[in-house]
Amino acid sequence: MRLARPEDDEALGRLDRATWSTLHAVTPRARPPYTPFFSETSIPGDHLVAVTGDGRVVGYIKLARATPLASNAHVLQIQGFAVMDEARGTGVGRLLIRSAVTEARRRGALRLSLRVLGHNTPARNLYESEGFAVEGIQPREFLLDGEFVDDVLMGRSL
Repeated sequence: MRLARPEDDEALGRLDRATWSTLHAVTPRARPPYTPFFSETSIPGDHLVAVTGDGRVVGYIKLARATPLASNAHVLQIQGFAVMDEARGTGVGRLLIRSAVTEARRRGALRLSLRVLGHNTPARNLYESEGFAVEGIQPREFLLDGEFVDDVLMGRSL
């Protein structure tokens, strides 16, 4: 586990495209030409990456300010999370969540929040097992594949 580096851009873009699914994505599937993974609003330092012994990136989690407000500066939010299919079930996702909690504390956050789609049971179960609780539900917030899906707000104290 480490902070992302600028040279991880291509690998993270491939990972995002390989793991895209309406189980967790509310944006359309990316189409070529692909935009860079990193941008001025999503920099390498916002991302923790899971890397295999041979240097392959197999997962990431993005931590960012929940809002730009000074009154909300004590809250960080998970704003992206992906694990390659081949690494699922091996503990990589759990390690990424725990690393995000540690990093959020290191940055001085007192709370960590996230949003997850209501039908994403595996992710919700993982978050709950790591101390996140449902704090709100926005019913029928998204229309994905012709079905309305709830947006579930979760959080935990640090």
